[in-house]
Amino acid sequence: MQPFIPYTLNIGGTVHCIERPWVMAIVNATDDSFFDRSRCATPGDVEERVDQILRLRADIIDLGACSTRPGSQPVDEAVERERLDMALEVITKKAPASIISVDTFRASIAHHCVTRWGVNMINDISGGLLDPDMITTVAKLGVPFVATHNRIDGNTTYNGDVAAVVLEELARIVDRLHQAGVNDVIADPGFGFAKTVEQNYRLLSQLEAFHALGVPLLVGVSRKRMAYEPLGIKPAEALNATTALHTMALMKGAHILRVHDIEAAQQACTLVELTRKVAEEPSTSTTTTA
Repeated sequence: MQPFIPYTLNIGGTVHCIERPWVMAIVNATDDSFFDRSRCATPGDVEERVDQILRLRADIIDLGACSTRPGSQPVDEAVERERLDMALEVITKKAPASIISVDTFRASIAHHCVTRWGVNMINDISGGLLDPDMITTVAKLGVPFVATHNRIDGNTTYNGDVAAVVLEELARIVDRLHQAGVNDVIADPGFGFAKTVEQNYRLLSQLEAFHALGVPLLVGVSRKRMAYEPLGIKPAEALNATTALHTMALMKGAHILRVHDIEAAQQACTLVELTRKVAEEPSTSTTTTA
């Protein structure tokens, strides 16, 4: 089992130490996200989801308003902004002390959410590649940035080992962010983005290699195709499969799980951490016979 590597993040001027795996709870202010039970189309839906997040003590709220599921067409900026404003009005009132992340690839949306609503983190599924202003914008805002590996053209051809290629490409993104002045970077290998199901599993099997980036690792596999397609089931039936994938990722040292199902993810974190703790302690067990 991979030892857990602690990291610190400066979030809103407060230093937070990731000393155990964190759970990032998904809130989708959309009408077409791939897992329909994650959709929060009204203030009431958002309030109900936030109540659940607070009750189950997720570490981060990750709000998105523009579906990036395979085959989807992004909504225009005005629609994304309107949806985010609706949801953030609820979230900032219900959970003012929570760490709030916004999932967007648009620099203007990132700027709006941080300056108007006090959002603490930006999560970009393109790693700053879709909007040329994103990286400089985040650097000026001074918020942590989740850099996801993706290929804008969707090309799934990797010359050589997929994990090695993804690691190299993601390392370039992380370096570019640091060079631009983004101090707090979180790396996401991008499961499901420009990768086949088999490639996703190859990536997961070598996840520990990504600790070479020297930043916290975020894993987003919740109810994705790699969880349900090999089993011939639907996303709604993929909780057990998702928990299995989360457990594997945690054992390889993942720092943050981005999830739909908070309680199941928290339980996986607790049990993996217990196993890691026991494995690192000297054995004090004795054998007795009846």
